Amino acid sequence: MNNTQLRILILRPDRLGDVVLSTPLPREIKKVFPDAFVSVLVRNYTKDIYINNPFVDEILVDEELGNSFWQRVKRIRSFSFTHGIALLPTEKNNWLLFFSGIKIRISVGHKFYQFLSNAKSIYRRKYIPLRNEADYCLDALRKIGIENPDSAVSIYLSDKEKKRALEFRESFLINKRILVGIHATCGKSAPNLSLKEYRKLAELLVLQKDIQVFITEKEIPDELKNIEGVSYYFENLSLRDSIIAFSAMDVLISASTGPMHIAAALKVKTLSVFCPLPACEPKLWGPQGNEAFFVMPDENYCGKVCSGNPQTCMFEGEGGINAEKIISQHQKIFSSDEQN
Repeated sequence: MNNTQLRILILRPDRLGDVVLSTPLPREIKKVFPDAFVSVLVRNYTKDIYINNPFVDEILVDEELGNSFWQRVKRIRSFSFTHGIALLPTEKNNWLLFFSGIKIRISVGHKFYQFLSNAKSIYRRKYIPLRNEADYCLDALRKIGIENPDSAVSIYLSDKEKKRALEFRESFLINKRILVGIHATCGKSAPNLSLKEYRKLAELLVLQKDIQVFITEKEIPDELKNIEGVSYYFENLSLRDSIIAFSAMDVLISASTGPMHIAAALKVKTLSVFCPLPACEPKLWGPQGNEAFFVMPDENYCGKVCSGNPQTCMFEGEGGINAEKIISQHQKIFSSDEQN
């Protein structure tokens, strides 16, 4: 395949974590086809994930393509893409690529509309839960002859942003040695601790003299406000400014959520609470490319205590997860000697 002819559009107008998990694709395309033109189509609130990415030639914002379907088609058609990869496989996206004149279209699933439009399908009938979602995204590249792609996720900072991150870090390390972020919310996308338990976790970590604790939400839940010794630096920050601040952390504690994947993409350590259910476990949704640690409930917790509904489970009760368990199981992560 002549890579000078390749013009590839990657569609991921999705949530933060899903967009981060798509970041290996442009890099792996450019490894094999360095002269290919690569564009990503994302939503406005996630575009900062791809800013400064050296492997992306054009960022298209979903909300800016036009008000009507045909305006969107016209905009995409103007790029003369040869390949379209729909990582969010909806009927709307299927026909958007089709009518945009993209000859080779790759999508997950096997729907009737994909058959009608002659799209190349990635089958998941034999879904293997031991593969990470990032690697499943890379199946699209295997369709165009890219073998053994690397699934490590990446977000890239400019030199100016790296300097800002260093200044931010130094400003908080005057009397501390470790910066620990706590991201307590996840939009019910995964099992999670209660906000009360996260508050307790922050209060326990603050007692350790070397640790500066941050609540990393843009909008701070009432249950996490006014904790003595905790910083609320992230409040009201833009996504890009939050990314810069995340890059200065030593550890991010969270459930399975977008900020966890952002931290991984910045090579920041993550300590994540996870559920052992096949659809939720770390092997499927865990961070990629960083040093990652996990806290899970005891064996048989799901069958004995938890209702089995990951959207309502808060790991409460005997054998679950609480602040003390997180700290006791991973005390080494919070040691200044370990960071050094």
